[in-house]
Amino acid sequence: MLLKQIMEVYEQVDTATASGDKVKEYLKTYGAKDVEVKTITGEKGSTDFIRVRIPGVNGKSKGKDAPTIGILGRLGGIGARPEMIGMVSDGDGAIVALAVAAKLLDMQNKGDFLDGDVVVSTHICPDAPTQPHKPVPFMGSPVDMATVNKEEVDGELDAILSIDTTKGNKVINHRGFAISPTVKEGYILKTSNDLLDIMEITTGKLPVVFPLSNQDITPYGNGLYHLNSILQPATATKAPVVGVAITTEVAVPGCATGASHPFDLEQAARFTLEVAKQYGRGDCKFYDKVEFDRLIKLYGSMSHMQTLGK
Repeated sequence: MLLKQIMEVYEQVDTATASGDKVKEYLKTYGAKDVEVKTITGEKGSTDFIRVRIPGVNGKSKGKDAPTIGILGRLGGIGARPEMIGMVSDGDGAIVALAVAAKLLDMQNKGDFLDGDVVVSTHICPDAPTQPHKPVPFMGSPVDMATVNKEEVDGELDAILSIDTTKGNKVINHRGFAISPTVKEGYILKTSNDLLDIMEITTGKLPVVFPLSNQDITPYGNGLYHLNSILQPATATKAPVVGVAITTEVAVPGCATGASHPFDLEQAARFTLEVAKQYGRGDCKFYDKVEFDRLIKLYGSMSHMQTLGK
């Protein structure tokens, strides 16, 4: 159960004075040692990027070879002040990611260690801008997407779970969370059977997979429609990326307050934690390497989909 951590993180960020340093101090109460906070200023304000590494017993941080998973809490901001008062729906991904970090640290305090390193990244902004979008308004971001990817995505990550509120649409009609097919180097691959199995076990229900289009896996800034930013990390890495979407049955604006559901967040966090456990010990595959290599051989590289195009 991660409900305790979900509620604790919510209390940390549901404030006009939320900051990366305050979240860092919260994680240090669980024993976090490798935590970085960096304030980045853009044209529309500033935000605090926070990154915490939880070392695994066989992880790269120990000079060993267990793979590293990245858990990214994607969002524009956790608040839209002064237009909206309180935490916005858009902040759900950050809450889930940080709750998983806190739970992993708590597990270590109790003697349970994962095999591989886990790197959790997100950013904290209590006063992000909003932007027009159909069918409901999106949250904007004080910094551009390239900057977000630069801070959250790097070559040490062998696989990425990108957690993002994905409620502002009419194609996912399910309340809870859904996962995407795996995206790698411009290809939308088949959905991982291992991830589907974990989703069934953690939810006790049939798995839910949300649809992706080619537009969704291209970088922001090319003038094309995007479901949201959940697959933007896939434009900046060769690692396989899977989106974990916090979802609702109806379209809910990212800038809406009072729209976060703690049990849905806990379920998504529990799924993420179980994936991290199994990925580090090699029991969870995001994609079939043999089949991916054959795709490349038959059809060539699709890495141009990771660029802004011609």
